[in-house]
Amino acid sequence: MILKAELHCHIEGAAAPELVVSQARKYGKDPSPYIQDGSFVWHDFTSFLAAYDFASDLFRTEEDYARLADYYLTSLARDGAIYSEVFTSPDHATKAGLSPKAYTDALGEGMARAKAKTGIEGRMIVTGVRHVGVEAIEQAARFAARCGHPLVTGFGVAGDERIGDFEDYVRAFEIAREAGLGITIHAGELMGWESVKAALDHIRPSRIGHGVRAIENPDLVRRIADQGVVLECCPGSNIALKVFDSFADHPFPALRAAGCKVTLNSDDPPYFWTSLKREYDIATEHFAMNDKALAGITRTAIEAAFVDKKTKTALLARVNGGGR
Repeated sequence: MILKAELHCHIEGAAAPELVVSQARKYGKDPSPYIQDGSFVWHDFTSFLAAYDFASDLFRTEEDYARLADYYLTSLARDGAIYSEVFTSPDHATKAGLSPKAYTDALGEGMARAKAKTGIEGRMIVTGVRHVGVEAIEQAARFAARCGHPLVTGFGVAGDERIGDFEDYVRAFEIAREAGLGITIHAGELMGWESVKAALDHIRPSRIGHGVRAIENPDLVRRIADQGVVLECCPGSNIALKVFDSFADHPFPALRAAGCKVTLNSDDPPYFWTSLKREYDIATEHFAMNDKALAGITRTAIEAAFVDKKTKTALLARVNGGGR
């Protein structure tokens, strides 16, 4: 089994259907409009968000969140993953009635349980949400900077790319950067290459979530390659959301051929009928990547990981030991 690493996954969006059904039973909710035959059901972005919100609302207590992180990281490890970064959302915590600290501590507890069982390393990227607003994003950045949790190592912004401007988030990212956190931001998924350029100009991230629409501008692709910015690519998600019509149209191979640092990730895996394992399988089947090339993708992810040097060295040693 090829060793894998993931940099781009939303923890609420990683809840497997069987776990959501179990949580629905716990809270007396009916999951049938959103889960049928063990799979999430949606047909457009609005119905996807409805299913996502229904499932997210079923995680309410610290133990619920610990269970979620444990379940997801353990399943990743079963598929050969040795490293996982997840996006966490203080806004979800508040909605659930938990403090961001209690929520983060609970997710950290779940990660610790998974590591004890499987050895997988996990880290958290605190994330602000564009469509919630600039003040909420700055609050998330302040929390990330001050929380002191050893597994909180990055800060990012996700949410609806059609809302807000990148210059609005500069202060939030300055707060995170001053605290020594790794910087990533979603761009170039729903919106075109201009959003990727704006992210580079205003935020100066070391990584971009998605970023694939950069392919629309050859000069921008060269800039990404020259600056060594890492793209957190999610092919399965892109096809499910119709960012591209088919894997044959997906720019992952072209970006890689142009010298961009690319990684494979699952985004919101059960909603897009994918997993980190399937993303690696997609790369084999549709992007003509062999085991050596896939081990290189894992290596790129670990080199870009928001993790301490000692842990990174140990993880790279495992990959360089054969990648299996």
